[in-house]
Amino acid sequence: MRVFTIGDLHLPFGRSKPMDIFGGWENYTQRILENWNSVIADGDCVVIPGDLCWAMSLDEALPDFEFVSRALNGKKIILKGNHDYWWCTLAKMNFFLQENGFDNIRFLHNDAVAAGKIAVCGTRGWINDDGEPQDLKVLVREAGRLEASLKAAQKTGLEPVVFIHYPPIYGEQQNDYILEVLRKYPVRSCYYGHVHGKMCFPKAFTGEREGIRYTMVSADYVKFTPVLVQE
Repeated sequence: MRVFTIGDLHLPFGRSKPMDIFGGWENYTQRILENWNSVIADGDCVVIPGDLCWAMSLDEALPDFEFVSRALNGKKIILKGNHDYWWCTLAKMNFFLQENGFDNIRFLHNDAVAAGKIAVCGTRGWINDDGEPQDLKVLVREAGRLEASLKAAQKTGLEPVVFIHYPPIYGEQQNDYILEVLRKYPVRSCYYGHVHGKMCFPKAFTGEREGIRYTMVSADYVKFTPVLVQE
């Protein structure tokens, strides 16, 4: 099994909010379909670190999940992003998958998933700012969820690879709560999304720092083509 990743698909099928109005997103759903299936085989796995679609509920997200499950090759592991308003309890989401026969989709939430030679870990993350009490609360919670995921990965005996929606390092800012957990276990690879637009890309750190390699995989940044994580 090969493992790939691509974030921020922002699918518009359940709620009409296409991204085509933004530069570089023209005809993006067709580009996702063609590029995805040109590199992904049915035996492969693709991690989607957040912002799957614009839907506000699971019912509204049904056509988006139909597209992901039926039209796109491979197995999919989905994490929460800041625009995934359809995200609810894990029990409700798993029932949604079961009742609709989406047996090639799995959610990642406070756990880890063995995929090929790696353990897929991660969480949504949060903005890199603890100046407000409400932000501090979320930062601590997200760091705890990441740690729970990495603890679950230890039980697999596989190398942990982290997928997170928000960038842990952005410009002069960094999420110390998340970085502390990454260093603790330790993690060697971290993939993230959330960032869009040519003006934002230079601030999103891509490269190695303190033994951890960070890679941005927002759909528009990777030209709507899944990125290979593990052969």
